[in-house]
Amino acid sequence: MAFSFFSKSRRGEDNRKQLSGDQSDPSASGGDSPGVESFDKEMELFRQQMTPPGQFEDGFSWSSLLGALFVGALMVPGAMYMTLLAGQGIGPAAQWVTLILFIEVARRANKTLGRAEIFTLFYLAGTIMITANMALGQFHGGMSVLYFQFLAQSESMQAAGIADKLPFWLVPSDPAVLEQRSIFMRAWLPCLGLIAFTMIIGRLDSMVLGYGLFRLTSDVERLPFPMAPVGAQGIMALSEEQSEESWHEGDVERQRSWRWRVFSIGSVIGIVFGMVYLGLPTITGALLAEPITIIPIPFVDFTQQTGNYIHAAAIGLSFNLGDVFVGMILPFWAVTGTFIGLLITLVANPTLYHFDILSSWTPGDNLQATFYKCNLDFYFSFSIGVALAIAVAGAFAVTRRYRSHKRRQASFAGRGMKDEFSIPEGRGDIKTRFIFISYFCTSSLYIIVSIMLLRLTDGYIHWPVIGIMFFYAFIFTPTISYMSARLEGIAGQVLTIPFVREASFILSGYHGVAIWFLPIPFHNYGQMTVFYRQAELTGTSFRSIWKAELMLVPIILLGGIGFAHVIWQMGEIPGPKFPFAQEWWEVTAAQQAIVYSSTLGGFTQFEQALNFSYIGWGLGLGVAGFSIMGTLGLPVFLMYGVIRGLNQTLPFMVIPQFLGALLGRFVFQRRYGAKRWRQIVPVLFAGFSCGMGLIGTLALGFVFLQNSVIDVPF
Repeated sequence: MAFSFFSKSRRGEDNRKQLSGDQSDPSASGGDSPGVESFDKEMELFRQQMTPPGQFEDGFSWSSLLGALFVGALMVPGAMYMTLLAGQGIGPAAQWVTLILFIEVARRANKTLGRAEIFTLFYLAGTIMITANMALGQFHGGMSVLYFQFLAQSESMQAAGIADKLPFWLVPSDPAVLEQRSIFMRAWLPCLGLIAFTMIIGRLDSMVLGYGLFRLTSDVERLPFPMAPVGAQGIMALSEEQSEESWHEGDVERQRSWRWRVFSIGSVIGIVFGMVYLGLPTITGALLAEPITIIPIPFVDFTQQTGNYIHAAAIGLSFNLGDVFVGMILPFWAVTGTFIGLLITLVANPTLYHFDILSSWTPGDNLQATFYKCNLDFYFSFSIGVALAIAVAGAFAVTRRYRSHKRRQASFAGRGMKDEFSIPEGRGDIKTRFIFISYFCTSSLYIIVSIMLLRLTDGYIHWPVIGIMFFYAFIFTPTISYMSARLEGIAGQVLTIPFVREASFILSGYHGVAIWFLPIPFHNYGQMTVFYRQAELTGTSFRSIWKAELMLVPIILLGGIGFAHVIWQMGEIPGPKFPFAQEWWEVTAAQQAIVYSSTLGGFTQFEQALNFSYIGWGLGLGVAGFSIMGTLGLPVFLMYGVIRGLNQTLPFMVIPQFLGALLGRFVFQRRYGAKRWRQIVPVLFAGFSCGMGLIGTLALGFVFLQNSVIDVPF
């Protein structure tokens, strides 16, 4: 059925011009777009698969405010509870359910929501859900009341001598306070104040620096951002569905939008798969003693079995259909490069183990332990070198693009024409100097507050730590964010360099544990560029995002803290009512205890993690790889894909993504054409995410229903 719908859409529309927001393929005119260097045609083809409309609108409205309140009041507690219960968030559910609900309400009020309004709702819901997960400590740097109270009582932390050394501004030390299971007590005020400070400054930092990175990677470098059209196309599908009929130029009859048809097909696929993959185990887990699981979640680990043959290599396989869709969306050569990177790892790791470089690995280690130890022994330093190679390549590309941009501007100005790559009018851009001023102020505040907290905790200031903070604020964070933005813009992957924070703290010579909880300016804002690209593609003024951010902070603060208090009142966390937290939090604390104790004195394995020769290997091989591929004229996507596969992407995701890339390239592109398929698959995946989200919400309802039942003794 899906194929027939696609075929009908193709036959009826191949020779028609789409409505505003539809795309044109540069190859249709026989070359690249005017003014664009043709050093990599495939990159420009992906860039042009969806182009921004000519007009930008402000999407911030009363609907946005009501949507944010809806997500904050109904979705946030569900997400927090689901994470504690099963380790599964409902981020996509919150976004798509909110959009569909508000569109239906508007329809019954004889109104329609514009694309800009829909995108603003989409952005608000996604940001609120991400921050709600941070309230549980699920992300690095998240400030979590619930997790901090657990650390103060953790057996692993107590055994390591850390529990009684936790600073007062992190968690109260009085057991009587913790036994109350109440956040609304005076002893929690320092912690709540620090959470508020971190959230406000962090959101401002992410918004402004993310915008600056977008300007650099999208406006100057013209990177394609392959994952950006997913949300953008889904939003356009919902927007067009509000109209009963849509005109196509040259048509005699009216017909419904192809986007909505494809979105609906993807939603059905997501509902069917989600019911088996996520709904069945969640619902049966709430109703039965043991959940019924047909498809393994989140992956099958083969490392312990294959370790006897392929030493020190993490091997697993995910059966999540979403990974297959991701492989279809990402550039084919990027996914192919990732698969090649995985194959290189499978050959390199046994070799490195043979030469006693991966010395921490032992037969019998599972996937997580193998991944962790290989990073510690080799890939920590090697990744730093590769990241430096990306920086070198990025600096070269930016310099070349900037010079070309200046020449183009001069040429257009001389002919009295407008440069088509100049900043679009009405997009809501700000002057570049404001980016630098804002980032300097927020980073300075991070450092000042950290100095004050260190002084309150230790009674003195350890100046090497302050030097590290300056390094993070003005060198590391901008650099890693830019490199991550480039990798996101090319291969849809965020770049991470593991253990940088741990190694720097240990090498600083600091003695104590307070340093691990300071609000240091150690961040990676590369992924924020995708939101700005999505806003541009949907014709949403950036001012909408900035207005939304002003509204987000109080909702997230009040909602996150309030619901954390309510959930804590339901029972001990971790405890029998929260099985995922009960099973995994103590394991996580045991691993963290090893790290935190490294600054209490004595030998630590992190002292050996930084190896300058391995950094040199990564830098040399990275630069050589870029040079060779540039000389041979190979796709830029390929090299970035290889980097993505070298211990950057979890190995169990690579195989289904590569399978999706093969299906997309050699099956669907041949059936529908490259141009048509590149337009279809982001909408299909957006619908799939919506369907999965709806099933997640339904399953969550059963969980809440089961927990609301009161057992009586008669």
